[in-house]
Amino acid sequence: MDALLDSEDLHGAASLVEGMPPWLVVDILERSTAKDRAVLFRLLSKGAAHVVFEALDPPVQSELIRGLQADRVSQIFADLDPDDRAGLVDELPANLATRLLRGLSADEKALTDTVLDYPAGSVGRRMTPEFVTTHPETTAGETLERVQRRIDDVETIYGLPVTDGQRRLVGIVGLRTVMRADPATPISALMNEAVTARARESAETAARRSAEERLIVLPVVDEEYRLVGILTFDDALRVLEDAESEDTARQGGSEPLRRPYLTTPVRSLVRSRVVWLLVLALGAALTVQVLEVFEATLEQVVVLSLFVPLIIGTGGNTGNQAATTVTRALALGDVSPRDVLRVMLLEVRTGATLGLVLGTAGWAVTGLIYGADLGMVIGLTLLALCTIAATVGGMMPILAQSVRADPAVFSNPFITTFVDATGLIVYFLIARAVLGL
Repeated sequence: MDALLDSEDLHGAASLVEGMPPWLVVDILERSTAKDRAVLFRLLSKGAAHVVFEALDPPVQSELIRGLQADRVSQIFADLDPDDRAGLVDELPANLATRLLRGLSADEKALTDTVLDYPAGSVGRRMTPEFVTTHPETTAGETLERVQRRIDDVETIYGLPVTDGQRRLVGIVGLRTVMRADPATPISALMNEAVTARARESAETAARRSAEERLIVLPVVDEEYRLVGILTFDDALRVLEDAESEDTARQGGSEPLRRPYLTTPVRSLVRSRVVWLLVLALGAALTVQVLEVFEATLEQVVVLSLFVPLIIGTGGNTGNQAATTVTRALALGDVSPRDVLRVMLLEVRTGATLGLVLGTAGWAVTGLIYGADLGMVIGLTLLALCTIAATVGGMMPILAQSVRADPAVFSNPFITTFVDATGLIVYFLIARAVLGL
């Protein structure tokens, strides 16, 4: 493909793209430069272009739109589902977004405004306001007729919310159940109680509820329990994927890219990492200060310096393990801030046990090579440090969530910095006590 574009053989490129499945076209576009991406996209048929565009991440969609002609852009924008349209609006320059919204039909603009009215990060911003509903007194046969009339206008038909005369949600029924029932059976005899999400609650929370309940459709309701939209399973999976990417990035000390790696400009990669590196560099200065304070101790027993990397590495790894485990438990709902004391006690015992195992090994090996006194220093330090690191690592994510911060932010990078300094203090204090320095 690159060779065809370099030689400007657009006919050959169009023939090659025409026979490709959409997922492969998406993969090629995500690996292409912005200029080549726009050229390739213009070669797609209208139907293929719609499918491919929907599969791209919003930042890539935004970049692509700015490289296309105005008439093609307007048509693509109008063909998107309202929730996908809202996601793209967040990535576009304000003047371009306003112009595209102004070009929508009255009905499509109203549907898009419904989604945009909810806060960023809420499930209302990720739901689709296009759905088929039915009524408790409506029969199975009448419901099927309604589905057939609207089958091309909605995102999914496999889960049908049941509402009363005031649009309040009273239940949900699956399409298979309706098709299997006698046409004269009222929906009230077929429907089940619905698992719901409030429109302003976190999209991640709602998506996890959808995944835990194995739902095809999660009805979204307002404060009066009126149905305002649905979260489909594919949108729920996308929300969870975004959340997982964000947590992974922040645990590693960077910001999430929110787009495929190969399409990310160097300036964005630098921006996602540099702030955290500066913060962590300042934190690492604490470690230098600790070494300076205990410089006299190191001069008396130079061999202590050999074990500084071991102490720092073991403490950091222990804290990171605890933080990652608790952060994941928070995300899955296994733990909440009210469990802080239980988590602390559990991590104290876990850290102490790990410290006992590692400390015993450190005491035996170090004592054999460097003498019993130094072996005692290393063993006691590992015991104390593992206990402290595991406890701090387990507590940090819970404290972060308590103050409505991202638990992942308080995880690995900050814990590593904290434990590095604390571990050295513990190490040198134990060394002074045991060796009589």
